[in-house]
Amino acid sequence: MKNMTLKKVAQAVNGQLILPEGGQDLADRVIMGAVNDNRKVEEDFLFIPMVGARVDGHDFIEDAFSKGALATLAEKKLDNPSGPYILVEDTKLALKQLATAYRMELSIPIIGVIGSVGKTSTKEMISSVLETRFSVLKTDGNFNNEIGLPLTICRIRDEHQVAVVEMGISDFGEMHRLGDIAKPDIVVMTNIGQCHLEFLKDRDGILKAKTEVFEHMPKDGIVILNGDDDKLIDADTLGRKKVFYGFNGQEFSATEVTPEGMSATKATISVMGETFQATIPLPGIHNVANGLAAAAVGTQLGLGIEDIKKGLEKAETISGRNNIINVRDITIIDDCYNANPVSMKASIEVLGKAPARSIAVLGDMGELGEDERKLHYEIGQYLEENHIGYVFTVGDLSEEINKALSQKNSSCMAHHYATVDAMLEDLIPIIRGGDTILVKASHFMNFSTVVEAIKAKFN
Repeated sequence: MKNMTLKKVAQAVNGQLILPEGGQDLADRVIMGAVNDNRKVEEDFLFIPMVGARVDGHDFIEDAFSKGALATLAEKKLDNPSGPYILVEDTKLALKQLATAYRMELSIPIIGVIGSVGKTSTKEMISSVLETRFSVLKTDGNFNNEIGLPLTICRIRDEHQVAVVEMGISDFGEMHRLGDIAKPDIVVMTNIGQCHLEFLKDRDGILKAKTEVFEHMPKDGIVILNGDDDKLIDADTLGRKKVFYGFNGQEFSATEVTPEGMSATKATISVMGETFQATIPLPGIHNVANGLAAAAVGTQLGLGIEDIKKGLEKAETISGRNNIINVRDITIIDDCYNANPVSMKASIEVLGKAPARSIAVLGDMGELGEDERKLHYEIGQYLEENHIGYVFTVGDLSEEINKALSQKNSSCMAHHYATVDAMLEDLIPIIRGGDTILVKASHFMNFSTVVEAIKAKFN
């Protein structure tokens, strides 16, 4: 952070700054960052303790001071703390207030990435392109909610020239709050898919909730839209400039998309009429679409074709997000961080292009509302269409996937289990050289244990 003295922080969060005896000069000291995890405290950071269901962050205040924290927030008066603190009613609210105030101090462009599917991958792709020219601050992992986003804003420092932030929601009103904090100059909308239906009901509800962000953009802001999405093609951006990307002749488009094994995808990219070939080191046509979004952002910030191509060709993914892991001669598609019908089908399509035997290890998809069983059943049908060899499912809802394959008398060898441990007992023995294994489920299924079990067995 920059220019945020303890005095300014206290004003921003409507708190009372309490200084130790003889420490009046500390009020003008500048905090270098803000974190809510005492393990991540650095010299002159502000520690923001939060009260959770099992842990009270206030218990770690002294540890934060021992690691160099300049000050801490607190929801209660502290007895002889080792440094200054700011007394507030609610530390979670104070974090948002701090980030909102700090955003007003910043002059760098902020790119907000929103959408139902592909936010994290698109954020990574955009960052890869922009890093060819700029010092970029990006969201760690998927820190995209009302705690993660303000923490990300608070990580911006003097050296950063642009920030790429992921913004995720599950209900109405959340995007208003995120938008008010980030005030993005550019917004990228990846798609409007079937997720968070438990609260947003249908795709129209999802569109309405996500487009709340436009009210928090500057009038000259730019909205980059997936032109292949029927809900986005006519989206009302409240007068902000629209830029489209996709596969149907948009300003940023791609043709001749060709898989390069399981690790890359080649395409001819068109950027405002100029074309070039790029090999994106990630599988699947959806990653080409993510690359088009990145090209659109790069162009808005003045990057040329060479920079865009270089950025696309060095793009990487993160653990749990379509991450390709090679163990001996086995390929694991680690996509176990989250799942919804759109992303599940995209991953199955990638698996369907495996050069040898394909195995899908799938778990429940969450927050799908009243149609959750139907949507899982449809995944079973999609597995059949893509000729997946083996299917292992775990979870109550995923039994519908198995049911769809059984009723179709599918050629897929389908097996369903109540627990991950029971599934692994049957899965591990059948894996052999040349296999490609997709591991995908919503985060609450904890399918990272499946990835680790396969790696441990064959490393």
